[in-house]
Amino acid sequence: MMKEPRSIVRRALITEKGTVLRERRNQYTFEVARDANRIEIKRAVESIFSVKVDEVRTMQMRGKEKRQGRFAGRRSDWKKAIVTLKPDQKIELFEQV
Repeated sequence: MMKEPRSIVRRALITEKGTVLRERRNQYTFEVARDANRIEIKRAVESIFSVKVDEVRTMQMRGKEKRQGRFAGRRSDWKKAIVTLKPDQKIELFEQV
């Protein structure tokens, strides 16, 4: 059974480092489902943004310890994907930011 593309790609990550990667290497960063693999991420990005994906790199991000006064908590762990597009491709959503 195939997963819904929107449930795999959670949100686009817009950071300074992500902006540099986008301008220099045509790479885009996303927060993705923790159980998604590279093939699923590639298919999801291609179907959502109608682009051709060249390569997908993934990494497990550890949730940070956060405190509010004397109460310490922890953010949940998450997965990040860096998607490289084919040379002539672009995702317009990012260009407005």
